Amino acid sequence: MRELRVIGLEPGGAHVVCSEPETGAKFRIPADDKLRAASRGDIARLGQIEIEADCQMRPRDIQARIRCGASIEQVAEEAGVPLSKVERFAYPVLLERSRAADMAKGGHPVLPDGPAVDTLAEIVGQAFRARGHDLDAATWDAWKDEDGHWVAQLQWQAGRTINAAHWRFQPDSHGGSLTALDDTATQLVDPDFGRLLRGLDPVPQDGACGLEEFEQDNEHDHEAAAEPPISLADDDIDDDLDEVADGAEHEPKVAPQHTPGKDKRGKPALPSWDDVLLGVRSNGRG
Repeated sequence: MRELRVIGLEPGGAHVVCSEPETGAKFRIPADDKLRAASRGDIARLGQIEIEADCQMRPRDIQARIRCGASIEQVAEEAGVPLSKVERFAYPVLLERSRAADMAKGGHPVLPDGPAVDTLAEIVGQAFRARGHDLDAATWDAWKDEDGHWVAQLQWQAGRTINAAHWRFQPDSHGGSLTALDDTATQLVDPDFGRLLRGLDPVPQDGACGLEEFEQDNEHDHEAAAEPPISLADDDIDDDLDEVADGAEHEPKVAPQHTPGKDKRGKPALPSWDDVLLGVRSNGRG
């Protein structure tokens, strides 16, 4: 490696002029940021300048893409550079996203009647247990949308399906508030979603109980149909109606040929159909 000696600057200061002591050959070097960083011994700045030279995106553009939710792999593919060159700038932004996701878990979802008392993590944990999901296997993330608002995401897998719920997170001194951005997020924080109805008897699986009640009802219908029709004479109806009208508050009269309260065998007498329908006996005339 040959050494060069600095002679001066070209007119305008765009290049530094150097010469080789042995041959006297002259060279010029661009007076750019890389040369300035090298003259100061700023190795970090030199590395950043090299990435900027090789990459199609500036470091601030890389961080902006990561902050908006892009992954390191996506940014590296877009910029056409190795992952290692993107990770260096993405790491601080990924930490920022992780802190925002942790803060969102401690926020309070906004329900129709106001903010919930429980945090998002507590409500989602109850919903996952009710549905048989494992919250520990789910992943939390956060990023900023085009309007600069934080968006919190919960992603989990159920069978072969990957589910995701999103909330807009607004930090504040009370833990922050979250507004659901899709149906999945709304269902997870809905206290009535998936709740079993109360006050209903379980439906028999084999239908045996319903069949038995149906057969009993049919038997009662057949017995009622087998009873002979009741036929009352006109005189009986008139006498009975008169007795009801004259002494509605008195006990019905008893037929003289019967012992009160007993039949011919001396056993308590059963009421007849007339007693049931009209309150008197059909043959109670003197």
